[in-house]
Amino acid sequence: MEVKEIRLQADELELGGELHIPSGDKVHPALCICHGIPATPPDPTDKGYTLLARRFCQAGFVTLIFNFRGTGKSQGNLDILGWSRDLRAALDFLYSLEETDKARICLLGFSGGAAVSVYVAAHDPRVSSVVTCACPADFRSLPQRETPLDTIQRFRQIGAIRDKDFPPSIEEWQRGFETISPINWVDKISPRPLLLVHGDADELIPLEHARRLYQKAKEPKELKIIPGAKHKMRLEKAAMDFVVAWLKSRC
Repeated sequence: MEVKEIRLQADELELGGELHIPSGDKVHPALCICHGIPATPPDPTDKGYTLLARRFCQAGFVTLIFNFRGTGKSQGNLDILGWSRDLRAALDFLYSLEETDKARICLLGFSGGAAVSVYVAAHDPRVSSVVTCACPADFRSLPQRETPLDTIQRFRQIGAIRDKDFPPSIEEWQRGFETISPINWVDKISPRPLLLVHGDADELIPLEHARRLYQKAKEPKELKIIPGAKHKMRLEKAAMDFVVAWLKSRC
């Protein structure tokens, strides 16, 4: 495979990413992997998503991983509606590649990245299938451990909000999470296939969220519950084995 460092542009921000291209000259299905909302400062030694991209590339997918604004090497501040525009920029990039089969562009999202994936797929017909892992149905019904101001302060401490005057409105910033909430959009993915993957031991997002999304979604849809799996689904071998097989069978 070939691995390239790439830069995306969204709202005049530069976003860092990696593109993994399978060997051979033919076109391939494409996959964009979307990470979740950070809980800790970035760890430059963590190669988890690179290893995941390599695995899907070996399975035959042109695979893109990138950092949403406010995370990793990307510019900007964490803003969930801004993340949706970042993902659209990533889709534009994948769609432009000569190696990409334009009819087979898939999304694989984790937690907050899964929420954004549902929202974008509901609005962008270029997405051919969606896989969510540990996806919240909405953000309002999650256990409330802190106020919005506390959340913003925590994001400042871990480097996800970098500008002193951001956000200009806490209320609008918070409303972005309500707008993105997957329960409002998951039924718009049909007739494209949807796979919801969730661990029954998820310590952050209760399994009930996956059940609510599955109930609201339209066919074709599938809910895969991973026994004993916690929130970090990318570390769960059984979950990723299932996702690889599911995507290969549909692409």
